[in-house]
Amino acid sequence: MKQIILIIGLLASGMLLSGSAFGQCKNFTKKNCIPQLSPYIFNGQMNAALLNEGDVAELVLTFYANQDYRMLICSEEHLGKLKFKLYDTQNNTIFDNEKYDFAKMWDFSSTATQQIRVEIEVPEGLDLDAQMKSGCVSILVGFKDK
Repeated sequence: MKQIILIIGLLASGMLLSGSAFGQCKNFTKKNCIPQLSPYIFNGQMNAALLNEGDVAELVLTFYANQDYRMLICSEEHLGKLKFKLYDTQNNTIFDNEKYDFAKMWDFSSTATQQIRVEIEVPEGLDLDAQMKSGCVSILVGFKDK
């Protein structure tokens, strides 16, 4: 019986911590990231997560024809320079920020409605004795009609 109560307690505390972590990421995104989309209009989808060093995250987004877009990868500074790549449905690389000095955003025009997979990689720390870093990472999209 004690084990069941312990397991339920651990699960409940885990949900509370993850909820508060998302709340922190949501506030970080609203304050620090959304303004960087200007002059594009934020599409209203907040894709934010708490990631650790060495984590790789993926997200599939839909982009519509005849619109200009700005994709922004925004993270807490202590995470370092994030790598991000965009892939089409045939797994061809559309954009790789590593080729552009780890740019945090990319502006493009969509000529057709398409799905794009976004892959983000948080660099691993170089200091083996240091505690693993974690922080908020947000993927935001802004648009403007052509």
